[in-house]
Amino acid sequence: MTSLTGRWPGLRRPQRKYIPVLATLSLLAVMYGVGAVRYEAFSDGQVILNVFVDNAFLLVVAAGMTFVILTGGIDLSVGSVVALTTMLSASLLQEQGWPPYAVLPFVLFVGTLLGFAMGCIIHYFEIQPFIVTLAGMFLARGLCYTISTSSIPITDPFWTSMAQSKVRFGEYFVSPSVIVALVVVIVGAYVLSHTRLGRNTYAIGGNPASAHLMGLPVARTQITVYAISGFCSALGGVLLSFYMLSGYGLHAVGMELDAIAAVVIGGTLLTGGSGYLVGTVLGVLVLGVIQTIITFDGTLSSWWTKIVIGALLFVFILLQRVIGARKAP
Repeated sequence: MTSLTGRWPGLRRPQRKYIPVLATLSLLAVMYGVGAVRYEAFSDGQVILNVFVDNAFLLVVAAGMTFVILTGGIDLSVGSVVALTTMLSASLLQEQGWPPYAVLPFVLFVGTLLGFAMGCIIHYFEIQPFIVTLAGMFLARGLCYTISTSSIPITDPFWTSMAQSKVRFGEYFVSPSVIVALVVVIVGAYVLSHTRLGRNTYAIGGNPASAHLMGLPVARTQITVYAISGFCSALGGVLLSFYMLSGYGLHAVGMELDAIAAVVIGGTLLTGGSGYLVGTVLGVLVLGVIQTIITFDGTLSSWWTKIVIGALLFVFILLQRVIGARKAP
């Protein structure tokens, strides 16, 4: 089989890792171009900003998922932790009378603690992440219904202010949640590229056995990335509660699959060891643009979003497989 570098001599091995991200960027450009050609208002800059507004919570959750997948793991609990965070926030604010400055750190701590606990179980008991986080998914979703089986509206002034505020850039605007999401992405990208934790994350995803033999802190790193995912899930839950102004046990159903899809479409290998947060951002934008095109069309069912995402996942998984197969000399 002709190698990738053999077919394109100028494309060296260090550059091949950028192919999935470039593919995602190209896909996003094509989709935006198609939308702009078909729908006159689609080319308005506010349309793309609205994609960020409507998906800020997903971007935060997907950022945490990126850390986990980079180690070769998976976290199926993120959607349920998001829902649990909305329920805890609504219940503490509306029924218990807690102030916002106490609710925010508490719900973030709960999410981080759940992620930390799952990371400990995965590492020390050597149980597959799929099984542990599946249990965490059922646990968190079940806890939602111990709080309430119905939706709890949020009328707290701080929450409503965050929901209604706009950060303006001339004639355009975004919500404060978008700023929070972008800060999370910037901090996460810095951690992955400039810190020991980031280097260890990539090393463990590339080859866990070699990382252990090299004396890298495998246990600490694995537990930390699940704690990060739990924190990001809780923060995503806070942003969703700003967006919905309610807590509900059925919030974020299937969000774990959307987060995984965004990470994979963004070019992160499911086997771990390769990927970038900027790719995850592009993956979230792809999902958002698909939803926007279907909304502009007006004749297609919302289920077409899932159909298109499923097709794209197949394509990007095959792309990953082709690239992986051609890494060998």
